[in-house]
Amino acid sequence: MISRRDFLQVSMAASALVGASGFGNWGRLAAQQSLTQDQLLQFDTFGNISLIHITDIHAQLKPIYFREPSINLGVGGNKGHVPHITGADFRKAYGIADGSASAYALTHDDFSSLAQGYGRVGGMDRVATVINAIRADRPDALLLDGGDTWHGSYTCHQTAGQDMVNVMNALKPDAMTFHWEFTLGSERVNEIVEGLPFAALGQNIFDSEWDEPAELFKPYKFFDRGGAKVAVIGQAFPYMPIANPGWMFPEYSFGIRDEHMQEMVDEVRAAGADVVVVLSHNGFDVDKKMAGVVTGIDVILSGHTHDALPEPVLVGQTHIIASGSNGKFVSRVDLDVRDGQMMGIRHKLIPIFADVIAPDPVISKLIDEQRAPYADQLSEVIGKTDSLLYRRGNFNGTWDDLICDALLSEREADIAMSPGVRWGPSLNPGDDITREDIWNVTSMSYGAAYRSEMTGEFIKVILEDVADNIFNPDPYYQQGGDMVRIGGMGYRIDITKPQGERISEMTLLKTGEKIDASKSYVVSGWASVNEGTEGPMIWDVVEDHIRKQGTVSVTPNTSVNVVGA
Repeated sequence: MISRRDFLQVSMAASALVGASGFGNWGRLAAQQSLTQDQLLQFDTFGNISLIHITDIHAQLKPIYFREPSINLGVGGNKGHVPHITGADFRKAYGIADGSASAYALTHDDFSSLAQGYGRVGGMDRVATVINAIRADRPDALLLDGGDTWHGSYTCHQTAGQDMVNVMNALKPDAMTFHWEFTLGSERVNEIVEGLPFAALGQNIFDSEWDEPAELFKPYKFFDRGGAKVAVIGQAFPYMPIANPGWMFPEYSFGIRDEHMQEMVDEVRAAGADVVVVLSHNGFDVDKKMAGVVTGIDVILSGHTHDALPEPVLVGQTHIIASGSNGKFVSRVDLDVRDGQMMGIRHKLIPIFADVIAPDPVISKLIDEQRAPYADQLSEVIGKTDSLLYRRGNFNGTWDDLICDALLSEREADIAMSPGVRWGPSLNPGDDITREDIWNVTSMSYGAAYRSEMTGEFIKVILEDVADNIFNPDPYYQQGGDMVRIGGMGYRIDITKPQGERISEMTLLKTGEKIDASKSYVVSGWASVNEGTEGPMIWDVVEDHIRKQGTVSVTPNTSVNVVGA
């Protein structure tokens, strides 16, 4: 008699052979640059349950450009494993042809030239078309939103998230979980969540005073689909009060809480769940570790670290799905659930090529209505770029190099710091830079650009602390994101060293002098988690800088010497 584990592995292998997992037909047709909407949406319907996963949209309602990272280092047991391979290594691992649509969607090489042929990606009206097509094929498919939805744009900031709430409600999700949403402040979050027509889930969202599950956020919800009982358990971002300002949501605490997750899995199993799905905002490596610690999870829909993988990653008997960010991809996951067990899975990562997928007219109209009051502000051209502007990368991105240049210049600083967040679309050489583009990479509720004095010793402490958040070999000590971006200073980092020993050779670039631990330097940065931070808003600082430049050119950043990669 074949075991469940063997059956799952055989069914996955079989589905890959018939093209029902991974890219599907678009991967094979990509090199022809002749994709059609039907090819992107083609799927051999499987089993009795369908999941639709979107995550980390970051309030991007309209099509954008979005370059994937050139460097995404893994440490410890994750070194050299997906998602910690990029470029040619990634294409080799998945059999992706150079120059193909899949190469453009999933890797960084030749990005600007490929962008001319393949165009923009995303747009929630195109996402709506994909969702509608899946629902036409599987009417009771579950639409699950992994969070980082009500954050990241000019209109989202101006409406305190209402533009995204209106559009997402029209898509009719079945459940969501959370991260940046909480930076709207708990009062606003509570107001929105109380009116949501779908489940707001987070088994790890607790009342901070009583250390009990928060009543507003349910740990899980049951859905009857395809003759089976599906339990969806929410997992919000665990490190909220560390990575974001805890004073904005003081009544809530978070954490991974994998023991409580095990209790919730056991509870839903005891209540008759045939399949257990975790809707997670942990980040991929944290999800991998949790899948090895918590038993009984069938599928983890992973979010937070913005990884896009064309195939599930299997940890024990748990399948982890990564669906990218910024509305660039939608994942369809079909499950065969019989006799109280998940017996098979098929998956397809669907890229949202905006020139291929027709926009849904209802959602297009709704999006335009959200943006109409701000049309003049959004479209105003501030300058132009001669350089490819992107954010992703462990140590630097050209958008953040530009932001650091603005901080150095406008705030008359020796050293600049920009947070290593991963959200924010790209711009190609020759593009205009509009106010919307600037807000897409700076919009947040605590965007004051501070100016203060820091000793060389304290600057090193900051770098060491952030480096440990990224390169600690235990995923449970990683918060996702990338290294704080530094302007005006270079340094050496050995990612194999323990905390306190990774950073060395700190140098002030304008003089070439070594940073003196006891000397004070003028530092400007933004996105401080400290309450009461004062300074002009970062989007105004960047706008002023770009206006003065007219056309910006960002030279390659060679100031970080990485060792141990």
